[in-house]
Amino acid sequence: MSEETPVPATEPNANRRELVERLGTELRALRKERQLTLEALGKRAGVSIGLLSQIERGNGNPSFNTLADLAHALEVPIGRLLHNSDIPSPVVRAGERRTLDLHERESQAVHHLLTPSLRGPLEALWVEVPPGSDAIDGPFVHEGVEFGIILQGTHEVTVGNQVYVLEAGDSITFQSTVPHSYRNVGDDRVVAVWVVTPPTF
Repeated sequence: MSEETPVPATEPNANRRELVERLGTELRALRKERQLTLEALGKRAGVSIGLLSQIERGNGNPSFNTLADLAHALEVPIGRLLHNSDIPSPVVRAGERRTLDLHERESQAVHHLLTPSLRGPLEALWVEVPPGSDAIDGPFVHEGVEFGIILQGTHEVTVGNQVYVLEAGDSITFQSTVPHSYRNVGDDRVVAVWVVTPPTF
C-alpha cells in the first residue's frame, strides 16, 4: 500500500466483528417488525434458517449476494442492514471511514464509506483492490447509475459485453441495470472512488 493510501483507524478483524454484530441486530429488528419468522424470511430470501440464525446472533459471514437477497425480502436498502444510527456528522475523516466488507478472503476488495451513511440518495466509496482480485463477486445488477474514477493502478471494468481497461485518472459512468463487474488486471493495488445512486450496500 502506498503512503498516499489512508488506512482505517479500526483494526480490520475488530471492525468486521462490530459490523456483523450490528447487522445481526438490525436484521432481527426488521424481521420482527414485519412479523416474520426465521422460516418465513428464509423462504422469501432463499437463505437457510441456519444461516439466518447465525447472522442474527452476530456469528455469520454473509456474502454480498446474501445481503442483497435479505434486503430485497425485507424491502429495504442493503445499507439499512449495515447501519442503524442517528443522523451522522456530514464530515467523514480519513481515519474514521467505515469498512463495508464482510468477507474473510484477503484477496477480496475493501470498500470504505466516504459518505456519512447509506441513507441518502447516493453512496461514495473508497475502493482498494489487490492485484488479480475482483472488486465484487459479479457480474452484479441493480437499479441506478455508477460513476468511478481510478486514482491508482489498472482496473478492468466489464459492462454488459464491453470491457474497459482504466488507468489512473480515467473515469467511467454507466447504468447499473446492465450486468457489470470489476477486476484488477495490473501489478499494483487499485485505488478508486466509486459513486453509486441510489445506494446499493
